[in-house]
Amino acid sequence: MSTSKLNLAEADGVRTLHFGSSAVQGAMRLERPHDIELEYVQQMMLWLLFRREAEHIVQLGLGAAALTKFCHHHFKSTRITAVELDANVIDICRRHFALPPDDERLSVLNMDAADFVNDFSLRRSIDVLQVDLYDARAHAPVLSSEAFYAACANCLSVKGMMTVNLYCDWPEHLHHLQMMEKSFEALAWLPEVHDGNIVAIGFKQSPTVDFDDLYARAEEIRVLFGLPAKSWVDGLYQWMAHDAAPTAPPQT
Repeated sequence: MSTSKLNLAEADGVRTLHFGSSAVQGAMRLERPHDIELEYVQQMMLWLLFRREAEHIVQLGLGAAALTKFCHHHFKSTRITAVELDANVIDICRRHFALPPDDERLSVLNMDAADFVNDFSLRRSIDVLQVDLYDARAHAPVLSSEAFYAACANCLSVKGMMTVNLYCDWPEHLHHLQMMEKSFEALAWLPEVHDGNIVAIGFKQSPTVDFDDLYARAEEIRVLFGLPAKSWVDGLYQWMAHDAAPTAPPQT
C-alpha cells in the first residue's frame, strides 16, 4: 500500500511505515496498537526514569505515531502535541496506525518542527521533548544544528528533558552529541541499537543519579508500561563506566 511516497508493509502481525525506501520509519503490532514496537522508540521514553509525570509532552516528527499514541493512552492528565511536516504522514497514521483524532489533550500540528521550537510563546512550556526527524533517505537528522538544539532547550521547562533519536554512522553521532551539549546542562546516551540508532537524553538541569533508585524505578516502568527500562539503566551505567565525554558510543 502506498500514499504518495509513503509505503506500508505487514509481516508477522506488524505493520511498518516507509518513506519511499526500505528504511523503517515506524511500526505497530496490530494486536497491540498502543504499544511501542521498536526498541529505539521505546528508548525515547528514557525520561520516565527521571520523572513520573509531565504536563506537556511534545513529539517532533510523527513517524508511525507510536510515541504520540503511547503518551496519549497512558498519561491521562497530560497534554500531548505532535509536530509533523508532511500532511500525508498524519493522514496515514490516522487511517492505518490507530492515531486518534485531536481532542482536549491531543494536538497534531502540520508544520515545520523548526518553526514550532522557534515560537517564542512556547518558551519554558514543555516538560518533555521527543525528537525523531528524518526524511526518506533516513541518512541523518533533517534538523540538527546548535541553533536548533538551543531552540529546543529554550522551549523546555526548568527541569525539562529532551530525548533524540540519532540514526547515522559514527563519528556523525559524536557531531550531533557535541552540538546538544552546548544547550543542555547534562547529556547521556544509550548503546547503539538497530544498526545505527543511538538515543540521547538532554537535561536542562543535571539530575541526581543513584543507580539503585534508577533500577527500582525501571521495575516500576516495566510493571506500569511494559517497557524494558532495566536495559536503559544498564545502558546508562555502561555509558558512565565507559566515558562521560562523547568520544565514542559504548559497545554492547
